Amino acid sequence: MIVSIKSILGHRTPIESTVTVQGWLRSRRSSKGGFSFLHIHDGSCFGTVQAIADGELPNYDDIIETSTGCSVTVTGTLVASQGKGQDREIQANEVIIHGLVEDPETYPISKKRHTFEYLRSVAHLRPRTNTFGAISRIRHALSTEVHGYFDRHDFCWVNTPIITASDCEGAGDLFRVSTLDQIHRDNREQFADDFFGDEAFLTVSGQLNLESYACSLGKVYTFGPTFRAENSNTSRHLAEFWMIEPEIAFADLAANADLAESFLREVIQGVLRRCPDDMAFFDERDEGALIQRLTAVADQNFTRMTYTEAVNLLLKSGQDFEFPVSWGADLQSEHERYITEQVIKGPVVVTDYPKEIKAFYMRLNDDEKTVAAMDVLVPGVGEIVGGSQREERLAVLDERMDPRLADELWWYRDLRRYGTVPHAGFGLGLERLLLYITGMDNIRDAIPFPRVPGNANF
Repeated sequence: MIVSIKSILGHRTPIESTVTVQGWLRSRRSSKGGFSFLHIHDGSCFGTVQAIADGELPNYDDIIETSTGCSVTVTGTLVASQGKGQDREIQANEVIIHGLVEDPETYPISKKRHTFEYLRSVAHLRPRTNTFGAISRIRHALSTEVHGYFDRHDFCWVNTPIITASDCEGAGDLFRVSTLDQIHRDNREQFADDFFGDEAFLTVSGQLNLESYACSLGKVYTFGPTFRAENSNTSRHLAEFWMIEPEIAFADLAANADLAESFLREVIQGVLRRCPDDMAFFDERDEGALIQRLTAVADQNFTRMTYTEAVNLLLKSGQDFEFPVSWGADLQSEHERYITEQVIKGPVVVTDYPKEIKAFYMRLNDDEKTVAAMDVLVPGVGEIVGGSQREERLAVLDERMDPRLADELWWYRDLRRYGTVPHAGFGLGLERLLLYITGMDNIRDAIPFPRVPGNANF
């Protein structure tokens, strides 16, 4: 019976049963008594299982030539272990060697400690390490929790386009999609001969398309890849990343904030429940502070304050910030972290930002100076969620929208002409949430194959 190491270590496989495990050697050592101890990892969980290979096995001479990274299938009897660090092991009666490491001295993922920067250069092998195996399992659990949350709360998953003709954020940092051999700047007519008959890009957000489904189905979300051609090499930026974006009809900004709070609390609790060993590994790296911080976020209510209140708080703090604080300027990470870590000591929802620093689709407030926007801030990171109530009034939307967009987004304007409704939503990058949950520092380590300026390898 082929079983996972997770099943063995989780005591779901009975002692004295015959088992077969398949995986890669983390280590092998031999004893003077004619035994080899194989530590096998199959990726199903954080731990390894030890298999004891008797010197009487017919291929024992081949077994003692194996090294870290070799792939094997081991069949034997699962028995109670007397050794330290494990309570069960396999007494092997067959070891099949599938693939040797050609030169153990040059094996890129040897047992020594490697820097994360180095491991990015061997992204095809880094999931064999403790850190990236754990990240991969947590990413899977987190994605499962995302879908599970929305399913439990009666949201419909909508697959929004990856190829789009509009720039949702208005930032202009888009990857163009074209079959033309040459592109001439500022010549829109040339795109009549292109594949889509118009200028097209890889999407930066599914929000605008998603709004049309929210205005028909009520509660919807999209969860998929998005792209931004921003020439940034910071630890917080990727050219390709995954976005979680819910949209709800008949909802205002307060309902949107409630949704974001409920979502974050439930998915964090779900990951902590699903991945105790992997999370314990990252908690140890953070000297025991990580799980405590996540549990605090998952268990407490989020404080609400307006942008104006946040600015006044910062101005009265007496702190010497690198970026000056003033009404009308966007909050920087240092400001957000000061509020969450030093003042509130917990998560905060900041609302009602100046209209000049927010997108055209955000609902204009009655003061006509601010919009119904929100950012969710958490200790250790700062902003983790950004969202807003959408502008449902056509006249106000047209006033704030760039006139050049009106024809392009005729269908978006139609939503305000045919049964318009208050609605709201937010966006959350999967990788940024994964960084927060694991305590990792660089977003390139939160995605299997990072796409960044100058690098699209693997």
